[in-house]
Amino acid sequence: MRAQPFPEHLTGWTAEQVREAEARLLTAGEPLMLRAAAALAEVVRDVLRDRGAPVEEAPGILVLAGSGDNGGDALFAAAELAQQGARVRVRATGSGVHEEAADAALAAGAQWVEIGGGFDDAVTSSAVILDGIIGIGGSSPALRGTARTAVARIRELLGLDGPDEDAPADRPAIVAVDLPSGVHSDDGSVPDPTVLPADVTVTFGAVKAGLLREPAARYAGEVRLVELGLDRA
Repeated sequence: MRAQPFPEHLTGWTAEQVREAEARLLTAGEPLMLRAAAALAEVVRDVLRDRGAPVEEAPGILVLAGSGDNGGDALFAAAELAQQGARVRVRATGSGVHEEAADAALAAGAQWVEIGGGFDDAVTSSAVILDGIIGIGGSSPALRGTARTAVARIRELLGLDGPDEDAPADRPAIVAVDLPSGVHSDDGSVPDPTVLPADVTVTFGAVKAGLLREPAARYAGEVRLVELGLDRA
């Protein structure tokens, strides 16, 4: 299943609409997370090829994994990429991680890193950073605690705190899982500027309304939609 750029006229869905549609499919036994992760891994492979660092050449990938489904999507994708040769490092950013996905990533060879203990090297030496911190489930999108500390450090290391967040040109590509962590999925608000501006946002099931609205839209980069069959639900 490949992610496709979405048409400009597409209407965004609210978080409540997405959750209701997903619940029906999950009740029917649809493996939504595994489908999303496979499509996410394919987008990362595309990004690596575009940068001249195909996965078989063991590029570095840093995964920011929150405790929710976005973190699970990122970790399952990381497991697939690690099995194919990528050097995957993971920084957990929440109170826990999706256990099955984390086990898969560890079994595939992913390594966990700590801020101040390998994190800086993982940031600067990676070809791709996967932002799987938070998605549509939180009551407020503003990053807190470890998540905010990690993102603030990445912004500092990559020179993203200046007037031009796209510089430097050789920084790692940032791929957001479903939507950039820190932006509101419905109204597009950004309550705290500590957000990673994505080069590509891989959104699942439906384009979230916030991705079509400012200021969130300017953080999303190229948006690719992964169809999961939510329209049937």
